[in-house]
Amino acid sequence: MSRRISLQARIDAFLAERRRLGFKLHSWDTLLAGFARFVTSRHHRGALTVELMADWARHDKGNRETPGTWARRLEKVRLFARYLRQFEPDTEVPDESIFGPVPGRVAPHIYREEEIVELLAAARKLGPRGSLRPMTFETLFGLMASTGLRVSEALHLRDADVDLKHGMLTIRETKFAKSRQLPLHPTTVKALAHYRRQRALHVPTTAETPFLISSRGRRLGHPLSDRQAHRVFNELRDSLGWVNRGAHDAPRLHDLRHTFVVRRLMLWHTEGTDIDQMMLALSTYLGHAEIFYTYWYLTAVPELMTLAGGKFERFADLTGDGDE
Repeated sequence: MSRRISLQARIDAFLAERRRLGFKLHSWDTLLAGFARFVTSRHHRGALTVELMADWARHDKGNRETPGTWARRLEKVRLFARYLRQFEPDTEVPDESIFGPVPGRVAPHIYREEEIVELLAAARKLGPRGSLRPMTFETLFGLMASTGLRVSEALHLRDADVDLKHGMLTIRETKFAKSRQLPLHPTTVKALAHYRRQRALHVPTTAETPFLISSRGRRLGHPLSDRQAHRVFNELRDSLGWVNRGAHDAPRLHDLRHTFVVRRLMLWHTEGTDIDQMMLALSTYLGHAEIFYTYWYLTAVPELMTLAGGKFERFADLTGDGDE
């Protein structure tokens, strides 16, 4: 069997195993098949080397020629190399620092409690008077803040997905094609029940009725759109004049989800909970495809870094010998 066929077979097995674990791996087939072709074109024999993988990462067909792009490409091959090493021990695994860190998300704006209160109060003042519109946006923003839902998940909720008798949301086939159920806090159940009663005064309800509806003209009863949600949020944000504490241009609607996660982790820190034991449960609750997306918060959000740093200092004081 040729080196190319052998390598491609390993790649196919690697991707099949990852998919069985629930990873979607969009575009990985094409990218790793390209790597196999590159190895063949170099007439390489023997174990894969770091030099070979780095050379492939630099051969970006998009000609972006940036270390960030190379780092992303190399990261995928690095994961494959770690898998391959169990069958071919001489396989080299690239160091993460070759092209610098893989570009990723930047620190979000973490809302203070008073900012969320201000946002909900501003939503209640939206016009027109007597319409469902103010309550719809107050409910959307409050639901995201109290459950950590993605905005798309909140907007795609059907009435049947909101089980207020058992205090449970069903999130169906969302970002990573996974469905999950989320328990609701009693105060959230109360707010959603109030919205459902008010909505029933405006539109008839079936199991398939969107939970959050548009109330404008011909759109009455249709799902609230992503564009509407972001436009209204941005208008309210700008009117409230918050000081941006994140690394984006301004606080974002999605930062309500980040805030939910950070508050939960901070509470666990305060309670002395073993964070590592809880991360898988939190990752599942959030619908993350891979747990490292959840661990990202511990290293990228200043509020959590400060808390963790203080915890480490207390540990050092307890175990140190008192020397300066």
